[in-house]
Amino acid sequence: MKTRILNILTVLMLCLTILTPKAGAKSPNNWYCVHTANHQRPRVDAALSYIEKYDGYYIAPEEQGKVIYLTFDAGYENGNVAKILDILKEKEVSAAFFVLSHLIEKDTALVTRMFDEGHTVCNHTAKHKDLSLADRATFEGELEDLSRVCLEKTGREMAKYYRPPEGRFSENNLKWAQEMGYRTIFWSFAYADWDNQRQMNPNKAKEKILSNVHPGEVILLHPTSQTNVLVLGEVIDECRRMGYRFGTLDELTGRA
Repeated sequence: MKTRILNILTVLMLCLTILTPKAGAKSPNNWYCVHTANHQRPRVDAALSYIEKYDGYYIAPEEQGKVIYLTFDAGYENGNVAKILDILKEKEVSAAFFVLSHLIEKDTALVTRMFDEGHTVCNHTAKHKDLSLADRATFEGELEDLSRVCLEKTGREMAKYYRPPEGRFSENNLKWAQEMGYRTIFWSFAYADWDNQRQMNPNKAKEKILSNVHPGEVILLHPTSQTNVLVLGEVIDECRRMGYRFGTLDELTGRA
């Protein structure tokens, strides 16, 4: 019995270690926002409030009202990214795409299309590595390499917005990004849409997205998701019926 209790306590302590933000500029953290009911704005752990000090954003100020910032993390093209762009064009919505070097190098025309159609192309690092424990040179190299590839391949300058791979970051990461001229963009809503082998039922996904809509929302979706292709148009229409509009990251960060 004692052994069983000790095992349970060990598991509980491990969970607390994973979920509780750590202190210190070099300590890694996992970004998360707990889903809320009745379209309430989510709050983050107070221990992560320092992100604002370093131009970190996850939600718009309340005075902006019923606005949604649509963002995508795009690592590769599987036929669905282009379909997402088609939907956004049809619905006249501008979004932000956080891309990797692989997408730019392998599907340059697709990224060029993002620029041409008025979307914001942003930095998700070159190789999608966990940089929460990286030194400054490695961190800066990942952002600079991607920015260089984008300019070389598309002839366009990438926007100075950065999103940590997998939401893993440290205070140092935010400080270094700020000193490089970047604003770090987190999110106030996401759901499990990234695994193409385990896609959520479209009706369930649409219900989850719409039930969590809230003023100032920064929504994270993956454009490689077949489910998102099936529901995005209806989600946009329904959000507008609920009185929401879609904004840009320049508006969110005051760069507009």
